[in-house]
Amino acid sequence: MSYELFIARRHLHASSRYGFIPIITLISIAGVFLGVAALIIVLAVMNGFEQEVKTRIIGTHAHVIVLKYGNEPFEPTGELIEKVNSTPGVVASSPFVYTKAMIRVGEEQDGIVIKGIDPEGEKTVSDLLSRVFPTDATLTWEEGSPPPILLGTELALSLGAVTGENVVLASFEETARNPFAAVPKMRRFRVAGTFDSGMYEYNSTLALLPIDAARQFLDLDNKVTGVSVRVKDAYDAPEIAARILARIGSPPFRANNWVHLNRTLFSWMATEKRVMFVILTLVVLVAAFNIASTLIMVVMEKTREIGVLKSMGASLRSVLAIFVIEGTVIGGAGTLLGCAAGYICCRLIEKYDFIPLPADIYFIDSLPIKVELLDVAQVAGAAMLISLLATLYPAWKASRLEPVHAIRYE
Repeated sequence: MSYELFIARRHLHASSRYGFIPIITLISIAGVFLGVAALIIVLAVMNGFEQEVKTRIIGTHAHVIVLKYGNEPFEPTGELIEKVNSTPGVVASSPFVYTKAMIRVGEEQDGIVIKGIDPEGEKTVSDLLSRVFPTDATLTWEEGSPPPILLGTELALSLGAVTGENVVLASFEETARNPFAAVPKMRRFRVAGTFDSGMYEYNSTLALLPIDAARQFLDLDNKVTGVSVRVKDAYDAPEIAARILARIGSPPFRANNWVHLNRTLFSWMATEKRVMFVILTLVVLVAAFNIASTLIMVVMEKTREIGVLKSMGASLRSVLAIFVIEGTVIGGAGTLLGCAAGYICCRLIEKYDFIPLPADIYFIDSLPIKVELLDVAQVAGAAMLISLLATLYPAWKASRLEPVHAIRYE
């Protein structure tokens, strides 16, 4: 053990003749501890929230959507579907019809988005039909009876619609006109059940119906609004969308992907994460001032000892190293304890789920947690760097003491 390390350890363990320096040292450690723990917990929550939102978006919507410019309906020919499905990275595809409409249940009415889907095909591109209630609710339809419709849970609650009840849809798409006004298309549907997408936005506005019923309702014949595509890796969706367009031609076709459609949300989450990192780092910065104050007071108290050391031949670098080691130990102790406490708190929150959230605001009903090793490493590195920088001035001040002045009155 070098004598610098030995002396630094003695300074940290020794009692002060004034009685308050060890307390300040503990406060400095506590400050770093709280800052690091808070940073890890907040970043884990934000990572979990981001992952949860992405998972729910991916499950609710297809990874890639093929449309025509102007959203004009088109016929999904066998050749078109074959080109889409044979694109490297594509797993499955399914056509759909998508438009806005009015829904009326008794005296209640609202504007909604309707999506006509092929039930079997939709199961290959999204998870919506695995989240229905009752669990045996289907979109199977026989001609001669009202077509089934699945309502988002919040939409059904706001309208007071129950399973088995008839509802009326009205649309002004391609409406007939008379001398007085446009006549909307209207059709009666039967509520087959509800679905929970996991996101309030979709649960409150979206309704699902059989694609054949949607075509008849909108007079589309065999045409569709677009084709939903599922890919192997959801994060490769932008590149695979470009490959699809290269095969089918752009124009007349265009493609959207889930990353592009939600780019504003993802950009906001990334910005918020960076801002929170900066803000909570200020807690560690406050603790760093405590470290600097502690070391300055140690220098003042140990002036005679420093003078004796220098008179015995200790170099400037050795004296500097003693106080840098002391500050680094204080910062390291706080960082280590903070990392451990932050990780334990994250695991407790994840396991016991004792922080509920309002689903209509945060999309989800519980606090998600995802601890990423890179974030922990960045937090620990930032805390140690700030602690190290806080030691430089008091360490430099100690190294510049003149032995004669330090022991003049001894």
